[in-house]
Formats: sequence, structure tokens, C-alpha cells
Amino acid sequence: MLKKQQFISWLSLLTLTTCLSPVRAQDIEPTVTNYNYNQDFISIPIEIIPPENKPYSSPSPSSCSSFIAPSIEEIIKRYGGSWGILVQKLSDGETIYNYNADRGFIPASNMKILTTAAALQRLSPSTTISANKSLKEWVTVTNLRSDNYYADTLLKRIGGGAIAKQTLAELGINPQGFYFADGSGLSRRNSATPRVLVDTLRVMYSNPQRDIFFASLPTAGISGTLRNRMKQTPVQGIVHAKTGTLTGVRALSGYLDHRQYGTLVFSILANHPNQSGAALVRAIDEIVLTLNTTGNCQ
Repeated sequence: MLKKQQFISWLSLLTLTTCLSPVRAQDIEPTVTNYNYNQDFISIPIEIIPPENKPYSSPSPSSCSSFIAPSIEEIIKRYGGSWGILVQKLSDGETIYNYNADRGFIPASNMKILTTAAALQRLSPSTTISANKSLKEWVTVTNLRSDNYYADTLLKRIGGGAIAKQTLAELGINPQGFYFADGSGLSRRNSATPRVLVDTLRVMYSNPQRDIFFASLPTAGISGTLRNRMKQTPVQGIVHAKTGTLTGVRALSGYLDHRQYGTLVFSILANHPNQSGAALVRAIDEIVLTLNTTGNCQ
């Protein structure tokens, strides 16, 4: 009986010792992943500064024309690259802004402005070019869709670059200010100054073929290659211009219906091999929006 009691006492002591002994790591699986370490912390809002190259800057509601130069040059400095810009009133030719206006740039598809202007001078609007399409239809597709095949076909049809240059010179366009490597602007050997493009746009606005030419230009936020640009901005529907796109090249030349100056004629050419195309487009659109806010000082 005594031995039995001693055995029970020894067994109880062993059980108590086991319960009090340290637990080894492998005895219990860790549950760290099930614990929410953020549950005891309070969220503190941190202000995020937006990136510098936002889709569009917000120019002041109205700026004096004397401030247009620093405003545009700030945009140019921010994006970098080589720029050529000319902005004039259509009514009297007064220059609103000039930046390298007489320097030659790769114009990309802005060459189509010169190609279609020359074609409209050399051929009747009803002339059939190909596939039973008239010159009027051909010009519309060339500029609105920026179709390279149509543009190159037009240049060949009128006799090539030399004939196109001669035709534009007869309209008063400086023949030293541009070079035709092709009719589409696809070649990087093409060259044009902003002044040549503005002069051509001005001449075509008073030309007998004005309606065909003007209607062929894309409209900001509405049609053609500008349908997705400057949407829901103050210039939607009032910018009619030809786009230009090559790697490292963006261009926009056309007309802006200004509330105070009437119609402005402009050309913006940007050559920047190290900048993204999207950034150059943002910069050009910012410049156009800035132009729209410019007016006379009261």
C-alpha cells in the first residue's frame, strides 16, 4: 500500500514538472501571418505632390500678351529639347510669339500641310486621284487621318518635290524655308520652319480652296488625330490643326479661334530625341492652352 502511494506521488510530481517545463519552438506552429500588425496604429494622411508633368497645366484665366513669352518658355524649359514656334494674328499678321521661327526642324506629318496646299493649287478639287476618289476626298484623308500613302501619292501626282516647292513659292512661301524628301513627312530628311508653315496656313485661309483645306484639318477633342487631345478643355472645338508624329518629334500647326484676337495662326515644332512622345504632346497642348488665355492688358 505504501509503495502504491509512493508511486502515485512520484507520478504527480513528474506531471507537474512536465507542465512547467519550457515549450520548444517546434511544439507550436507560429501564427505571425495571422496577426494584424497595423491594428494598433492610427492612419496619418500624407500629402502626395503630383508629378511635374501632369496632363495639362492650368494657365491663369487671362494673361496679358506681355506674359506669353515667359509662360511658354517655362514650358519649353520644363520639357527640354529644340523648339520652333510662331504665333500670329490672321487678320493683320501681328506676331504674338516667335521662338526660332526661321530655323528648320523635322516637321513630321506637318509636311502634309505643304503637300495638300500644293496639290490644291495644281489640281482641280474634282480631279480623280485613285480608286475613284476625288482630290477633295484625298486631301481630307491625308490631313484628317494623317495617311502617309495618300500624302506621298499626292506629291507624286503633282510632279514631285521640286514642283511642289515651285507651286508654294508662287504663293509667296519662302522656298528656302522647307525641303521635300517625301510628301508625308515620314522621312527625317524633310525640313520646314515654323514661318513656312504659318505662311502656308495664312495663304490657304484666303485661297479659293480654303473650305476644302480647312475642313481637312483635325479639330481638338472632336475629330481626326486630335479627337483625343485637349478634350474637355477651353480649346476643345476651337483648334483646327495638323498633328505631326515621329520618334523624338511632335508638331502641331493650324488655327486657334481666339476670343479676343480672332483667329490665330500657329506652328509648334518640337524635336527632342531623348524625351517621350507623350511628354512632348503634353507640352504642345499646354502651349496651346496658354495661347488661348492670352489677351490685351486692361
